[in-house]
Amino acid sequence: MSLCARWGDKRVLFLMAAEPEYGAMLRARITPVMTGVGPVEGGVATAATLAELAAGAGLPDLVVSLGSAGSARLDQARVYQASHLAYRDMDASALGFARGVTPFLDLPAVVPLAPLLPWVPQASLSTGANIVSGADYAGIAEDMVDMESFAVLRACQRFKVPLVVLRGISDGAAPLEGLEDWTAYLDVVDARLAEVLDGLRQELEAGRVRTAG
Repeated sequence: MSLCARWGDKRVLFLMAAEPEYGAMLRARITPVMTGVGPVEGGVATAATLAELAAGAGLPDLVVSLGSAGSARLDQARVYQASHLAYRDMDASALGFARGVTPFLDLPAVVPLAPLLPWVPQASLSTGANIVSGADYAGIAEDMVDMESFAVLRACQRFKVPLVVLRGISDGAAPLEGLEDWTAYLDVVDARLAEVLDGLRQELEAGRVRTAG
């Protein structure tokens, strides 16, 4: 089975972190690579998948990472495209580097993404290995939080493949008290992510989204 879908003349690789985010509506449309949860798992799985493709069928024209995110300021259950990514775990400020900047890497603390999909609302995204809840949001400048996207971006940059990040807001309006608080909106997020993918497929088939190919 091919790891990539062909939409129009473009080959698209879909990535998701966890099975609970992969609902019936998405299952009817895509077969993603499941990376696992967190920046380590996300980065390793993405890099390994892209290396396999580079050695075989060829790199995709576009990578689409999709799933859930938390936010204390965005509309719950609405889907957003990440316009900028930050890595909240990185703090080398004791060595004189700005917080969020990886030492000796030529990247800013907040990295812009492209291509942008004009029909999807945009928001900035912070990636880290911790679950953010309640008062913890006060220390994060970005609009939403997840656990994989920055690591996925770094793997995509290594292989020079463009990345689209789509996230449905699953939680954040109230402090998390258990797994069920994360999963409560995932069926709605699933349906809304599917709607965005339908639009992306239409635009790709019409040649209106610029990718690597």
